[in-house]
Amino acid sequence: MPHSTRFHQPPNTKKATTTDDLPPDGPPEQTPDDTADDTAADTDTAADVTTGSTSDAAPDEDVVGGGWRDRYPAVARTVASAVTVLAAVLVLVALLLPNQLSRLTPGEFLRIPVEGIFGAALLLLLPPKARRVAAVVAGVGLGLRTLLNCLDMGFYSVLARPFDPVLDWILFDDAESFLKDSIGQAGATAAVIGVVVLVLALLVLMTLAVVRLSRLMVRHSAVATRTTLVLGTVWITCAALGVQLAGVPVASTNTADLVQDSAQRLRASLADQQVFAKEAAVDAFRDTPPDQLLTGLRGKDVLFTFIESYGRSAIADPAMASQIDAVLKDGTKRLHKAGYASRSAWLTSPTAGGGSWLAHSTFMSGLWINNQQRYRTVTSSDRMPLTDAFKRSGAWRTSGIMPGVTRSWPEGKFYGLDHVYDTHHLGYQGPQFSWSRVPDQYSLAAFERLEHGKPHRKPLMSEIILVSSHNPWAPIPKMTGWDELGDGSVYHGIKKAGKDPKEVWKDPAQVRNEYRRAIEYSLHSLISYMEKYGNKNTVLVFLGDHQPVPTVTGENASRDVPVALVAHDPDVLDRISGWGWQKGLKPGPKTPVWRMDTFRDRFLTAYGPRPGATPPRPAH
Repeated sequence: MPHSTRFHQPPNTKKATTTDDLPPDGPPEQTPDDTADDTAADTDTAADVTTGSTSDAAPDEDVVGGGWRDRYPAVARTVASAVTVLAAVLVLVALLLPNQLSRLTPGEFLRIPVEGIFGAALLLLLPPKARRVAAVVAGVGLGLRTLLNCLDMGFYSVLARPFDPVLDWILFDDAESFLKDSIGQAGATAAVIGVVVLVLALLVLMTLAVVRLSRLMVRHSAVATRTTLVLGTVWITCAALGVQLAGVPVASTNTADLVQDSAQRLRASLADQQVFAKEAAVDAFRDTPPDQLLTGLRGKDVLFTFIESYGRSAIADPAMASQIDAVLKDGTKRLHKAGYASRSAWLTSPTAGGGSWLAHSTFMSGLWINNQQRYRTVTSSDRMPLTDAFKRSGAWRTSGIMPGVTRSWPEGKFYGLDHVYDTHHLGYQGPQFSWSRVPDQYSLAAFERLEHGKPHRKPLMSEIILVSSHNPWAPIPKMTGWDELGDGSVYHGIKKAGKDPKEVWKDPAQVRNEYRRAIEYSLHSLISYMEKYGNKNTVLVFLGDHQPVPTVTGENASRDVPVALVAHDPDVLDRISGWGWQKGLKPGPKTPVWRMDTFRDRFLTAYGPRPGATPPRPAH
């Protein structure tokens, strides 16, 4: 007889079941219906707080058998309520979080997320097992979306573009190297560990928050249903009327829009390889005979020099324009006095804030290299970059001065460089200036010692990278006598007197000021080098690789960089008279703006045969 059995159990049986067999903090025995199933798994209800003892239990057994919730029920209820509120806030923030720091305003979080309404309705309708699975999946998905939003914020802040989930993972290795060079190995390791812990914590906490809220909704399903219907009605009304709060629409589709945008970027990244293959197959100079390449520059030493982060903002921003203008005007006069003339214009870079190698390969290859996949493709191809055109002609020795290269650089073969001098082969024994391992003036002095100053040599073509204007722009080297540089030990005192980058980056105004000073130093180094070591056969092309980070430029800045051509021989400049470039080192606001990938073909055309002048050989 089931009923008689139930009411004639020994007196201690129930006590053992409720206090000894279950964990101290466990829920009471429940019936196996839908609501009880969810309630039993949750511990933030009053029942969870007060259960764990019976009327038959002795007081001392009650204390020993119960958990802290039994001893402090009021505290337990308060903690449970606080955890629930925090879970709701975490989910709401995740649903409304924008992917750009400029949009991170209070108004963004005072909206109604339509994704939350649909999610709540779905969880209320699903059966128990499916609901638990859906809650976990939703929590993980929302955590990943939040992580991608944070990555977008970082990429917009540094590279002025969103994170590419297909192509940008390799950049984290570069970020770790940048941290190591800027704050040391210990600091970089601590930062990496901290990021990993935060990512795991975000995913776990977001999942637990969604699961907790789903159980709460089911336990109070009537209230949750009414609330969902009311919020849905309000959302539809606000969407129809275009209601805004602090300039932001109240009816939010933030998460859905970001997911759609990410999906579109993902599809574009996956399809980009085929698009780029078609672009790369077109090369007007592929079959130009070597003896017809660059005939207008035979006998000249040609120097292609990139100044890190030298962007249009350095010249056009009112906060920096007057000082940079003075440097460029003075440099034009000094070079003119030394017998040089110059022309300048603008090029639009494929990148901003970082990714210098993308700009370098775009400028040299004549292809638009705006992501890592394109870079890997072009540098492993037989495309003829501008530097390699000099090598193929047989009329030049080619070299590279690469103070920012610290490891093996197989791309040097693609660029057609006979010899590459990286940071370990410049003879520098001085201190490192944050990320910049070798000051610009020393790099140019090393170039003179190792290549340009050697007697009885072939004409020289060199690619030179000046890195002192790479962020964080503190401390900054100073100009010193060329004969005083030695092995670079003179820079120890200069670095010691410089500014601490951690202090500089506390104030955006200081960041812009130190960026300007770094650009001035790079320009002074190059102009002074031309004055001291240039000759009648020297031709200099120098340009910026990209704009600096948005902290300097502000949001939505152009991607233009200055470019200038300096030569002693008037015929060199006569050949580009049709380009419309402006006289002097400073391009004006109405000077032509070209995409950076168009420079190679224009340059090869100006200083050699035009495409199609000779019958092309059959392509294999």
